[in-house]
Amino acid sequence: MDGADHGSVLFVGNATTLIRYNGFTLLTDPNFLHRGERAHLGYGLGSKRLTDPALEIGDLPPLDAVVLSHLHGDHWDRVTRDGLDRSTPVVTTPHAAHRLRRQGFERAVGLKTWEEYCLRNAHGVLTITSVPARHASGRAQALLPPVMGSVLEFHSEGHIDLRLHISGDTLLDRRLREIAERFPDIDVGIVHLGGTKLLGLLLSMDGRQGADWVDLVRPERVLPVHYDDYTVFSSPLEDFLDHMRQTGNLDRVIRLDRGDSYTLPVRPAASRPG
Repeated sequence: MDGADHGSVLFVGNATTLIRYNGFTLLTDPNFLHRGERAHLGYGLGSKRLTDPALEIGDLPPLDAVVLSHLHGDHWDRVTRDGLDRSTPVVTTPHAAHRLRRQGFERAVGLKTWEEYCLRNAHGVLTITSVPARHASGRAQALLPPVMGSVLEFHSEGHIDLRLHISGDTLLDRRLREIAERFPDIDVGIVHLGGTKLLGLLLSMDGRQGADWVDLVRPERVLPVHYDDYTVFSSPLEDFLDHMRQTGNLDRVIRLDRGDSYTLPVRPAASRPG
């Protein structure tokens, strides 16, 4: 198949992307609130949105699945709850899947770390693997919903065409090292940044941690998301770019504005593992 036919990533805003590849269409961390509206983060806390999404939920194409890192209001909001087709599979943590099924999303699938979920179509197979993520340090973890990262592997004719990793909302953690060990040669990494701060606690990677994450996971290309859409963000994209420049990895970064798309690569046949 021609590389142009394989697909792309459209950056909708915050951590929301629309991924199309090998005939599959996926939505990540759906957030369709508008500028000035508040996302609920639990315990009566929230954050005001500063931007508008590039798409409305009614503009979405038919979806094969949603990949949801965790159940926070800036990743799964009331617009999504009310507007998304409830027959859509939602691949997420067991904690989130249990709550989504109570909302009527009966095809929500909860994956424990390293568990897989597979989709098939006429072009091949998509395997979604849950990988480690940690939303906070120490005892604060108990106050936040469990989070997962995910690795998406698109297979055709018995080979891997693309390996894509989504970090989820995580801090840098030694457990992330196993991701690179199990999944070397990551083609594209979508990294959640922003240095989210709530009640003085850091809840997502800032620019320095994001650059260290790139050194650890070693994706060939990096798409930064989740950095300027809400008032809880403390680390702008420029922080990440500065640290990427210092580590010599700036050329890996694909910077997308909301509404922009990136054409996903296709591995040369000779380099595709089975």
